[in-house]
Amino acid sequence: MTTETTSSPSTTAAAVSDLNPSWQIKLLYDSACPLCLREVNFLQNRDAGQGLVAFVDIADLNYAPEENGNIDFETAMGTIHALLPDGTVMVGVPVFRKVYEVLGMGWVYAITKLPIIGPIADFIYGIWANWRLKLTGRADLATILAERQQQIDCSTDRCKIPVE
Repeated sequence: MTTETTSSPSTTAAAVSDLNPSWQIKLLYDSACPLCLREVNFLQNRDAGQGLVAFVDIADLNYAPEENGNIDFETAMGTIHALLPDGTVMVGVPVFRKVYEVLGMGWVYAITKLPIIGPIADFIYGIWANWRLKLTGRADLATILAERQQQIDCSTDRCKIPVE
């Protein structure tokens, strides 16, 4: 279970790819997860094209960690991550709290700020994050990583059979 909520901003240019972003939070999500995608679709509808939330699909083969706080695919698959414009990385329940606040629905997760409720919410989310792949009928992380690497290799002609 991840209890860390944020880390200090990185000073590298790669951590903040846009010096003046229009977004207030960049949400990294897994479009191959049906429940995650449902939540993102809801949030995108709430954003209504305002660009307050930048949605980044980590399942996209072109996902670039260097443009997203150097959060690699495997790490992003373990638990939800987001970035703030200053490069601060957020992890776990605080990500949901911040996204909902940005979209004017902070009341939904406000209860997770309470001393007893917050740790319980973190614990429950930790269980969900650990079991998310299995509960949504997907392969384990090792299999997903291997399949992803094969897809990346094939997209760069590394898996094609040479013509004699």
